[in-house]
Amino acid sequence: MTRKIFSGLICSLLLCSCAWGAIDKSTVEAAWKRIAEADGFEVVQINYEKDDSPNAWVKFQSQKNFSVHVTQGLMKILDSEEQIAGVLGHEIGHVRLGHYNKGVGRNVGWTLLSIGLGKVGGNAGKIAQAAGSVGMNLAESGFSRGQEVEADDYGTELLKKAGYDPYGLYRAMKAFADNKFVTQASGFNSHPPTARRLKHLMDKAKAVKGE
Repeated sequence: MTRKIFSGLICSLLLCSCAWGAIDKSTVEAAWKRIAEADGFEVVQINYEKDDSPNAWVKFQSQKNFSVHVTQGLMKILDSEEQIAGVLGHEIGHVRLGHYNKGVGRNVGWTLLSIGLGKVGGNAGKIAQAAGSVGMNLAESGFSRGQEVEADDYGTELLKKAGYDPYGLYRAMKAFADNKFVTQASGFNSHPPTARRLKHLMDKAKAVKGE
């Protein structure tokens, strides 16, 4: 099974110090190691993808056979270790919560672009291209809105367990919204609309933090 996600890291997790944007590889790697170890998840090598789409995903076959990927586009719009940790915690949540169906191949983007996340603005060609990919992505996805919320909750709780601010995933989603990558409310989108999701993430972070 494969999943492009939250989406859920390394072309060579190793020691390239080059940065593509607001966060660099060392930040991604530190977040991945810390969030995975807090969960007892295997710390595999991250695959860095030279793609301007803000995305992260887990390519998953089993809990012993998977890889983690992060795009340069995602690194450009996030600005802290806790934000990328939240995204990666969300992806771990999908695995831990059993959201992958056995024997079903997947190649699905983490909430923010691949699954009908229309980029507000831009030219008509880009919008049409994004719209044209919705049907294929939905056919391959299999993650319901409920499962996305469950993964958000898992990722938020995991942030606290790893010693991060539980607002990290909320702030990552807010960064998507601030950069005009949003999920609109429609029957096509498997992910919850961005505004509703932000509110839920904020409420969940408050509860986890005990505010």
